[in-house]
Amino acid sequence: METTYSKPVLHDVPPYLRVYEDGTVERLVGTETAPPALDPKTGVSSKDVVFLPETGVSARLYLPNDAAHNHKKLPLVVYFHGGAFCISSTADPKYHEMLNALVKEAQVLLVSVDYRLAPENPLPAAYDDSWAALTWVASHMKNEAGSENWIKEFADFNKVFLAGDSAGANISHHMAIRAGLPNSELGELKIAGMLMIHPYFWGEQPIGVEAENPVFKAVVDKWWQFVCPSDLGCDDPLINPFVSGAPSLAGVACRRILVCVAGNDVLRERGRLYYQSLVKSKWEGKAELVETEGRTMFFTSWIPLLKIHTASSNVVRTSSTMCRMMSVSFHCPLVLQFQVENRFHTSVQENKKRIL
Repeated sequence: METTYSKPVLHDVPPYLRVYEDGTVERLVGTETAPPALDPKTGVSSKDVVFLPETGVSARLYLPNDAAHNHKKLPLVVYFHGGAFCISSTADPKYHEMLNALVKEAQVLLVSVDYRLAPENPLPAAYDDSWAALTWVASHMKNEAGSENWIKEFADFNKVFLAGDSAGANISHHMAIRAGLPNSELGELKIAGMLMIHPYFWGEQPIGVEAENPVFKAVVDKWWQFVCPSDLGCDDPLINPFVSGAPSLAGVACRRILVCVAGNDVLRERGRLYYQSLVKSKWEGKAELVETEGRTMFFTSWIPLLKIHTASSNVVRTSSTMCRMMSVSFHCPLVLQFQVENRFHTSVQENKKRIL
């Protein structure tokens, strides 16, 4: 039997995947899975729910142990994972561990969306699936069509938040834009806030440190063209929300936004620009930028995965203000401690050499 390694390669997209001439997609990272279960470390329960039967798209739901005992309503977080739109899933063990910890510390009900991946499903499939997840969540308001008991029983629909890292932060932005349009299909559901962790935005013209390595810039350009073939290239408003023709940031449909960037990350320029453009626009909310100086969230070392602070000592600890977003006034006293862990146990320079 012929192995994938002996087949002619049609597209090589390091360090993520290869596409062979026969159509086979070989993902090099992000393929491990962890089943939903009661997590012994945190006491958080999780389960998978298919919300789009026609395509099999599902979400993983997380519920803290205390909620079931106290029968109290919880803030609802809709989370979109990262992975350059082409790798990883809600079942990735790193995400699963991180979200278990997040749910315990923040005491939220969380819906992690397992959107379809490119290249099998090029964009806008991920956006369509993510929007379908939001409309599914909204269907549970006022005892309407929604049938998921955890959402019906525990969701506080006055405190609905979007969150995501990298590509997931990009998705969060576009969901918030769409939620602000007339007749958005969300009915009375309102987005209270949004957490954007190292958002994946890009552009044809380099800015800041992006101009220092044109070879690497070309690599990142190729990633986007791979998941979203378009004549607009990296000036497609889906990846570049700052170009002419992109929806105005004034239309972002929430009043609290936290943007997290890492000081040595190539994506930081666009994350900063997003924050700056937001506050200069006619958007009427409150935004906050958190930058971790001297840290590298290097996009090519897979997708940096964030974990809430635990007893582990082998990962980088950075502070964030996410939990304060769970109150309208930004004054919730609990401050989450995030940790950052790269998928590969290699240095940034080693990853640069591997790709370039």
